[in-house]
Amino acid sequence: MQTVLITGGAGFIGQNLVHAWRAARPDDRLTVVDAMTYAANIRSLEPLIADRSIAFVKGDIGDAALMLRLFDERKFSRVAHLAAESHVDRSISDPEAFLQTNVLGTFTLLKAALDCWRAAAMLDEARFLHVSTDEVYGSLGPADPAFTESSPYRPNSPYAASKASSDHLVRAFVATYGMPALITNCSNNYGAYQHPEKLIPLMIVHALEGKPLPIYGDGSNVRDWLHVSDHCSALMNVIESGRTGETYNVGGGNERNNRDVVGLICDTIDAAFAADPRLASRFPSCPAAGGDSCRTLITYVTDRPGHDHRYAIDAGKLATELGNRGSVGFERGLQQTVQWYLDNETWWHDITGINPTSCDSIGPDKVDRDQGR
Repeated sequence: MQTVLITGGAGFIGQNLVHAWRAARPDDRLTVVDAMTYAANIRSLEPLIADRSIAFVKGDIGDAALMLRLFDERKFSRVAHLAAESHVDRSISDPEAFLQTNVLGTFTLLKAALDCWRAAAMLDEARFLHVSTDEVYGSLGPADPAFTESSPYRPNSPYAASKASSDHLVRAFVATYGMPALITNCSNNYGAYQHPEKLIPLMIVHALEGKPLPIYGDGSNVRDWLHVSDHCSALMNVIESGRTGETYNVGGGNERNNRDVVGLICDTIDAAFAADPRLASRFPSCPAAGGDSCRTLITYVTDRPGHDHRYAIDAGKLATELGNRGSVGFERGLQQTVQWYLDNETWWHDITGINPTSCDSIGPDKVDRDQGR
């Protein structure tokens, strides 16, 4: 049995990891910490909190007194650190918030873990997993080989720079203090519970509401799409079986440009409406309700500054050392994701603060159209 801290556990990947961890390791004692910013949603965790399957603490990882108290009281032997600001567009308009959470917050958490584990003589048995992004590596050309764990860091946005900084902090704690830490760098995630500021849920919601589907530039930017369930499986494997001090890249092996991703979302929604005529009465503004294609909603907008052209992950190290290989193909995963948003209309209405007939509050200025974290 392990005593586990999951930071950012009310976020998209975090809550998926909580559920996956609870199902795979029911004897572990889980504590979830989340600052509950705009992108967090605790609804899916409420049944686990109610039956005391997990303990939930609303708090900031940058609060040193809180982190020290939790480590002292609960003697965590595992830390899965997912708390982060992750919206690239927001990092351009407000970079300071990203430095506070992603850099200083990570430092505070590392220091609390190190102090506690030293005092309790736990350094040999504890594990600290820092969950990062492929954006730290910068951008690839069309013919460039995929990012590996030895790729140089070349961040191009304040978000990517803040995550690169936190990666370096973790690496320094390993080398300087013997911190039992590991790093994962993942590609774009998608799946259930993702905030509709991100590309895939945004396009689903907009299509259902008959709103424009805005794509940056000409839509040729390429991302490697990773289903969140495959990511969570990899995270649990890395924290238990990975080599301390190592970095593991986690990718989906599904490179697609944004234009094709949005087109496939439209086709998937069109097919869902054709298969279930009842959807037309629930979403009358969707073109598919009248027999048209959601592709008619696609528009192209001015590209954002510093927009990386292509990401691709070589996850060979993860597969060779730990046996992790993605099991969810993109078409199947996207179909499951579209169905989840169709089945959970109330969830995305509540989380975005919109009513069932308007998506105006999710405007282009609030949208991160390629980022999946």
